[in-house]
Amino acid sequence: MDASRARSRTRRRLAVPLAAGVCAAALTTGCSADSGTAAAPERATTQAAAPLAANELEEDYQAVIKDVLPSVVQIDASESLGSGVVYDGRGHIVTNAHVVGDETAFRVTAATGGQPVAARLVAAYPEQDLAVIRLDSVPDGLKPARLGDSSTVVMGRIVLAMGSPLGLSGSVTQGIVSATGRTVSEGRTGGGTGATIANMVQTSAAINPGNSGGALVDLDGRVIGIPTLAASDPETGGGSAPGIGFAIPASTVKTIADQIIEDGKVTDSGRAALDITGRTVLDDAYEPAGVAVVEAEAGGAAADAGLRAGDVITRLADDDITTITSLAESLADRKPGDEVRVTYVRGDDTRTADVTLGEM
Repeated sequence: MDASRARSRTRRRLAVPLAAGVCAAALTTGCSADSGTAAAPERATTQAAAPLAANELEEDYQAVIKDVLPSVVQIDASESLGSGVVYDGRGHIVTNAHVVGDETAFRVTAATGGQPVAARLVAAYPEQDLAVIRLDSVPDGLKPARLGDSSTVVMGRIVLAMGSPLGLSGSVTQGIVSATGRTVSEGRTGGGTGATIANMVQTSAAINPGNSGGALVDLDGRVIGIPTLAASDPETGGGSAPGIGFAIPASTVKTIADQIIEDGKVTDSGRAALDITGRTVLDDAYEPAGVAVVEAEAGGAAADAGLRAGDVITRLADDDITTITSLAESLADRKPGDEVRVTYVRGDDTRTADVTLGEM
């Protein structure tokens, strides 16, 4: 069954209990002009339809779980625990860079059970919080995941998150795609890489510690993203905000993983850069006020446009720049070769420069 037919079937099934609920409410409030005895058979019919549709949706969930769970693994390192997705038949596993950290050797266990298998790091790319490891041997039962087209992901699509939250291997949570195209910056606390990642998929499916690197799956059984982090709520002391999680889109995963497997490193990030080392500066009120250029790489984008150490960047195109994070988020939405106007302060003067962006 192709994806469009599967989605249409899901929509039809979901429509049944919704329609039944509306009709039942209308009958309760006397929507029929006939007597109560005439209305009773219709009520019985609509109530019978709802469980049937729910059972069919459950069957869809179970079919997806049965299909995809053999492509999900738990990754144990000496200092961390996370999840991974089987990328190909040669034993390559894709996960988050913050799951592997600085380690190079791991124990990998299939989400469906079995004995741990040794694995080694191929390469990590912390700038996108992705990494690839490779199993020393591929156990029976593991199979490569099918990656979906993340460009077709839309709000409201039902998704399942699979992984090992809190070490509970083979766990599945359910939600929807809450938004797409999010640019999110990770913190460096709690093992995060500090990466700024564009085009992330926001989901209401529960994402907990240990889910990182697992699979965000649609009801066609395709991995549309790699769950990476949950939003934090400052009002709860930085704890996770329920129902707000983020996944790296499958298209980004494929781009990075293919390069690591082919070349042992990322050779073409596709990410824009100013080619500077910078730091956030504060104004007299101790508020973030821009990014000071500590070093402008010779021959780099900023240096070629005339920026130099000591300049303070305050604007990039239409984006106000107050911190390193805001600069990274602005650059994440652009491509190498894009020309942007950069506003900066040198001494007492505010200046602008047209910069052709380089590549990270």
